[in-house]
This record gives sequence, C-alpha cells and structure tokens, in this order.
Amino acid sequence: MEHQSIDKPLKIDNRPLWLIVIDRTTRYQVLAGLIVIIVILFQFSPPDGLSVQGYRSLVLFVAAIFLWISGMLPLAVTSLLAMALLPLFGILERKQTFALFGNEAVFFILGAFILGAAMTGTGLSTRLARGMLVRFGTTPERLAITVFLLSAILSFAMSEHVVAAIMFSVVAEIVRSLDLHPERSRYGKLLFMSISWGCVIGGIATFLGGARAPLAVGMLRENAGIEFSFFEWTLAALPLVLPLLFAGYLLLRWFFPKDVEDIDSGLQFLTRMRLEIGRITWNEKITAIVMILTIGAWIFLGKQLGLATIAILAVSALFAFRVVSWQAIEEYVNWGVILMYGGAIALASALEKNGTAEWLAQKGLAGFAGSPFLLIAAISLFSILLTECISNAAVIAILMPVGLSISKSMGMDPKIMTLAITLPAGLAYCLPMGTPANAIVYSSGFLKSREMIFPGAVIMAVSWLLFLASALFVWPLIGLKI
Repeated sequence: MEHQSIDKPLKIDNRPLWLIVIDRTTRYQVLAGLIVIIVILFQFSPPDGLSVQGYRSLVLFVAAIFLWISGMLPLAVTSLLAMALLPLFGILERKQTFALFGNEAVFFILGAFILGAAMTGTGLSTRLARGMLVRFGTTPERLAITVFLLSAILSFAMSEHVVAAIMFSVVAEIVRSLDLHPERSRYGKLLFMSISWGCVIGGIATFLGGARAPLAVGMLRENAGIEFSFFEWTLAALPLVLPLLFAGYLLLRWFFPKDVEDIDSGLQFLTRMRLEIGRITWNEKITAIVMILTIGAWIFLGKQLGLATIAILAVSALFAFRVVSWQAIEEYVNWGVILMYGGAIALASALEKNGTAEWLAQKGLAGFAGSPFLLIAAISLFSILLTECISNAAVIAILMPVGLSISKSMGMDPKIMTLAITLPAGLAYCLPMGTPANAIVYSSGFLKSREMIFPGAVIMAVSWLLFLASALFVWPLIGLKI
C-alpha cells in the first residue's frame, strides 16, 4: 500500500473546551442575545407621544439595522424576517404588510434588472461596453472617471435609478472583459461604486433626478403658496453637486486604489472581439429600440405613467418579440436584492404609518429652534442619516411638514428649509436599501456591505459639511439667506 504524505501538520487546539465552544458559537450567541434584548425592550412602556405599535416598530427597526450592518444574516433574509415580525408583533396587519411588497420601487428594480439582462443576453451591452473601452478607456484612470462622470451627468436629465440600471449592464460587461475577480479586484469595486456615487450625486442637481424634489416643491406650494422654479433649484444645488463630484472621485480612488496597471491586453482583446462580433443582430436592434423608447418614456412620461409601469411594458415588449426567455432571466436577476428592497420598504412604511419617524424628527429637532443655522444643520443631518434607512420620498413626507412649520414660526425662508431637507435626503451612500442605485450596484457581487458602509459614511460626512458651506456662503449670493 502506498502511503500519502501529509502536506500540512495537524494542529491541536489546546484551549479549554468551554472557550472553544464559545468561539465556535459566537454568531449564535449574538443572535440569541439580540432576541433577548428585543423581548426585554418590549416589556417597557413606550415613551410619551409614541404608541405601543410605534415603539415596537422602532425596536424592530434598530434590530434590522444591526443585522444589515453586521451581516449576521443575509440582507434579503433580514428584510423578509422584518416583514414576518411586523404582523407577529401587532405592528401592522398581515394583509397590509405583505401588500407593501408590491411597492412600485420593487417592480421598477425588477424591470430594470430584466432590461439589463436583455442587453447582456443579446450582446448589446457587450457591444456598447467594448466600444466604450476602446474609445475612452485608454487608461484605467480615464475609464473609471468616465463611468463616474457619465453616471452623474445622465442623472441630471433622468432618474438616477434609470441611469444606474443602464450603466450597470455596461460596466458588468467591462469587468467581464477585463476578467476581474469579484472578491479580489479593487478596480472592479471602483467601477461599480463609481456608478452608485455618480448617480447619487448627480441625482440631486435637478428635478429630473428623482421623485423627492418634485414632491418637496409640491408640498411647499400647497403649504406656503411659494413656487420653486427648475432654474432656482439647479442654481442652489450645483454649489453642492460640483465640489461633491470632485471630492467623491478622490475618495473612491483612495478607498479603492486600482490594482490594474494598464488595460492594453483588454483593449487588444476588445478590438479583436469587435471585429469578430460582426454586424448588429435583429435582437440587438429590438433591444436598443426598446431601451431608447423606455428611456424617453421615463424622461417625458415617468410622472404620468410611473417608472415601474413603463419598465414592465418594456419588459413585456421584449418577451413579445422573443428577445429574452424566462429561463435566461432567472439566471440574470438577483432575486435576493428584490426581496431585500421589498422588506425594507415594508419596515419603513411601518415607521411612517405608526408615527415613529415623525416622533423621532420632532424629538431630534426640538432643541435647535432658537438658531436658524443650527436648525438647518440639525435637520439636514437628520435627513441625510434617515435616508439611509427609509426611502427618500418617505423622508420628505415626514420632515417637510415639521420643517415648514418650524421655519414659519421662526420667520425663515421656506425655500431654504425645503432645500435643507430635500438635498441631503437624496444622498444615500451607505446601505444597499438606501436607494435603488445602491441596490443595483450591490447586486454585482463585487461589494460587501462593509465596503459600501464605511466609504459611504465618509462621503456622507463630506456631503453634509459641503452642504453647510454652500448654505452659509453661496446661497446668500443667490438670494437664499438663512
């Protein structure tokens, strides 16, 4: 009999058995401890002004944040668990809870994923990605900054969610062409994070970047009878957006230093593949036409029809023309992200419906009513923190009534309060559930939660400081005095 040599010597753990057990079961101990803490907190009476359901939703919300950040459970599982616990704890009724999973944002993300899958499956995104690399990607640095600035500039004119969906499919082909490894490639992380940060920063520049600005301006018109023009909004937002673009890319380069010295081999490969791929196919043409019409509908008809409705109609057209098959779609769509976002929306809705978020806003801002600048600083900070956890539209709906009431009592310009709430509410960098752009980028598999959270916290702090500087030094020059 031939004996096999042992390459690695056996290691014997000489620690006491109880210490080994504790070390091996740390995860379970933390989860058990979390359950015990929740049960104990439920025994306390809710604070003044907060209902029992509101208090319980607050406890559940904090527990979900802990699980999302720690990664003790997958993000999707945490969100689904929150949905199950909402009716179990008597926070919301079962029908109401699970109906919230049908939120428009969930179906928009699903539609965006399928559209991206069609671009990938037909080879259209491959063609676009190769053309983009060959034309603009002469160096890794130029390619990364092109992705970042293009994401931001496109978000000036259309929903940042739409831009993220479009850019994601293109960048996915770029990293595949360069053979970048999802777990090890810092450059791959840089490219995907450039999409997210570019869309987030560019999305606050105009009314077209998202629903929050039109919503806030509409509430301003109804509550105070004041109009906020497109030009005025952009003029007030650009002093924040432009320096953020500069600072944001520098931070991305610092957190994700490129580990690719050149892309010559990739360019040579792409040039060769462009010659081999031949003329554009029928399916590619159909996909391109559907994408162009969809983007146009999102820009011009998004408010009337809804982004999700347009996305679903576009997806139906792709299936009608047999451009995609359901079997292929199942492989491309990240269903975990869909489940995560649906659960997060349900939890956020519970906070809003039970008055918990409004209670938190009022408690947090009560001590700053004596100083206009401190009030602006406080409410903008609260807005930028809250938008990481619930939808930015919900942040607007919660904070605008409170903010406009306080600004009226203090004799402050309501436009300033509107900007102080709405601009920070669009700057969600840290968590995948903060905005669909983050969720779409997270689905790439290149980024872990902590790789989004820590850099996101830094750019969030920079964004808040730049916002305060803009409000204090730039806004008075355009007639917006605090």
